[in-house]
Amino acid sequence: MAIANVRDLHVYSEASDCAMELFERSKSWPKEERFALTDQIRRSSRSVRANLSEAWAERAYPRHFASRVTDAHGEAEETLTWILFAERCGHLSPDVAGQLAARYRQLSGGLVKMIATRDRWCSPAKRR
Repeated sequence: MAIANVRDLHVYSEASDCAMELFERSKSWPKEERFALTDQIRRSSRSVRANLSEAWAERAYPRHFASRVTDAHGEAEETLTWILFAERCGHLSPDVAGQLAARYRQLSGGLVKMIATRDRWCSPAKRR
């Protein structure tokens, strides 16, 4: 299947699914975590997808594209950190945290691969 827009990317759909799962799970976390862990994990998980959208829009400029995908990778790694904190605080079970962590590690790997192969995504045919 040809990739016509950012929503066709596996990393984009996985980032979206993971962010929504974290959003749903974080609804039940204690109120005292609202402005700390809950806000941080929601923000960083959503930012992965947002940075991918910006990267896709900047494909005409390989350095900008790589920079935005790098930002998405950083946000995925930050989210992984918050998942591990949520587990240690008892807000996520070890099984759920392990599954989410594995998904974010795979997502991070996909983003690193996109950075390494940016010419594939930023070829002259894909530029404005």
